[in-house]
Amino acid sequence: MKIGRRAPGIVQLQVLIWTAVLLLIFFSSLPMDGLLKSVIVTVVTTTVYAIIIYGNILFLYPVFYQKGRFVWYGISVAVFLILTGMLKGYAGIILLMYFKLIKTAPLDLPTLLSYVPGGILIYVLSLVFRIAIAYFTLKQQTEEILLQKSQAELNLLKSQVQPHFLFNALNSIYYRVYKVDPPAAGLIERLADIMRYFVDESPKDEVPVATEVAFIENYIALERIRIRHGAAVNFEKAYNPDLRIPPMLLMTFVENIFKHGIDKSLKQNQVTISLVQQNDHLFFTTRNRKADPEPGDEPGGFGIINLTKRLRMLYGDKFELTIDDDGELFTAFLKIPL
Repeated sequence: MKIGRRAPGIVQLQVLIWTAVLLLIFFSSLPMDGLLKSVIVTVVTTTVYAIIIYGNILFLYPVFYQKGRFVWYGISVAVFLILTGMLKGYAGIILLMYFKLIKTAPLDLPTLLSYVPGGILIYVLSLVFRIAIAYFTLKQQTEEILLQKSQAELNLLKSQVQPHFLFNALNSIYYRVYKVDPPAAGLIERLADIMRYFVDESPKDEVPVATEVAFIENYIALERIRIRHGAAVNFEKAYNPDLRIPPMLLMTFVENIFKHGIDKSLKQNQVTISLVQQNDHLFFTTRNRKADPEPGDEPGGFGIINLTKRLRMLYGDKFELTIDDDGELFTAFLKIPL
């Protein structure tokens, strides 16, 4: 779609230029040569000019010059101009003789070569033509980028207005609910914090580790209310509060616990989470008892696969990720450099 919008402008520009060239050649020769001869001269000359210009722009220049093959480019241009010049002379003479506008004319090599010098100027103009096309193409691309930027800024503004309206609504609901049910109001506040994290923090490259931990704790609190008998979560934390990490890096493990590691038939589910900083590394471990999987359900699934891809993009081969699915416990371990 973008190419479709961009192409007509360049095409129209070239059509306008060639129309002007046709008219200029035609009316220049019309007073001396008459109508029919002027038409033949105009068609042959314009066709050869187009072959020279587009042959250089679309083939010779990108194939030889842009690849650093300058000697071959010079040789190919010389041969190309000789052939097109001879073609112009030959085609013009043959057509004029066919329509009996001239009696006879020599078609020997010196005569045909006499048409070559005119193509040299057209070759120089082809370079100018190429620069002009590149300029207008770049100009249109710049205008499209500015338009897309403006549209993106507008969409961003809309995306910011809508969540903040929801935040304000949740705050109003929080104060009303707090009067009659403080625990429920606390859950509403956690939900608002989670949404604010998604809007304000998740698009960033890095967030404070304390912000990431608060997000995980809010998520755990909301998930626990869906479990009939509750869950005992032991979250060990030992890290520098100034530490920053990529957002949503640890969430996959916690999410998997409540998706695949909670047995709703048990009166108490034990979950252990550890986030510890040691030297120049951060260690994150989750451990939970395995629940009976539902049909087609696989612990980790695409979440772990996608996380692994993201870790490779962020840290190359400098991270360590292990999943221990043996026995009754499911253990996930992540080690990343700081």
